[in-house]
Amino acid sequence: MSTGADGMGGTRRIRTTTRIELSDDRGVFMISVAAELAEMHPQTLRMYEQRGLIEPKRSPKGTRLYSQADVERLRRIQQMTAEMGMNLAGVERVFELEEQLSAMSAKVRRLEKRAGELAREVERLEELRRSLRAEIVPYVGGGALVRAQQAGPPAFRIPVERRGPGGSAPSTDGTSA
Repeated sequence: MSTGADGMGGTRRIRTTTRIELSDDRGVFMISVAAELAEMHPQTLRMYEQRGLIEPKRSPKGTRLYSQADVERLRRIQQMTAEMGMNLAGVERVFELEEQLSAMSAKVRRLEKRAGELAREVERLEELRRSLRAEIVPYVGGGALVRAQQAGPPAFRIPVERRGPGGSAPSTDGTSA
């Protein structure tokens, strides 16, 4: 007789649990179950698959496996055709437009995020510019030459001595005698 961990002569059983996470896009339903869940004939599912409206997963042996998302899509197809009176071409177009809308919405979200990043960067650079502007001494150009004609009448005269032709006496007013 074997003694268990409890020291009493019985055998001890260990219980193990395996968790399987199901996602909406994991193929779990065979065609008959998916058809029943979507309330349609399995041949209708095959036709939708041929039209490209639905794309079931395949098992390693090639069996069609439908996911919960596939069943929801089949129900939407049923609703559009039966209740809204759409033909399958219309349903295809609706799905195409929904995909485009989804892609464009994602693009808009990315662009809005990028615009926010750029706005924050512009604000940071503006703050940096303001802080640097306070530290910079502005350059004021000085010492520019001004021509005499532009300056107007002189405020004072400077006597200039010049010798006239032939060595005559200098004049103090700038003319020769």
